[in-house]
Amino acid sequence: MNIKQLIDDILRREGGFVDHEDDRGGATNHGITQDTLARWRGQPVSVDDVRNLSRDEAAEIYAARYVLEPRFDGIEHDELAALVVDCGVNHGPARAARWLQKAADVTADGMVGPVTLAAVNSQDGETLYRAVLAERCRFYGRLITRDPSQAVFAAGWANRVAEFIEETP
Repeated sequence: MNIKQLIDDILRREGGFVDHEDDRGGATNHGITQDTLARWRGQPVSVDDVRNLSRDEAAEIYAARYVLEPRFDGIEHDELAALVVDCGVNHGPARAARWLQKAADVTADGMVGPVTLAAVNSQDGETLYRAVLAERCRFYGRLITRDPSQAVFAAGWANRVAEFIEETP
């Protein structure tokens, strides 16, 4: 897994500072929310702190919180790892882990450990990739169904998913 390339791809997808009134994550920069930045820095942060977040610090956060801590770096199939990390960024690492675990037919507790990694790495990565991608698509649909205000983000989400469909191994 090339963590730097994976994070560069995420940063490209996420773009710069956004503070959309319907975004339940609030203000983001490089895809990092105010909440995530505050937890990272261990203290409250302002919207201006988010606005001034450097690309380098965002990359550090992604590596630590979305690749290494959830143990997604242990996924041997590179395309699957990239998809799972991106799901973690967009939907939370625990949810991404549960989708991966469901696809691998192991207990979906949201925590990737040796059992999950052994199951994932012993199965066909392409099959798991498709299963995780399908789960992500269903999630977006349910999200909009439950909260129609989120439909404003549907085109962006579709573009994000399309990038992974085009890369389907």
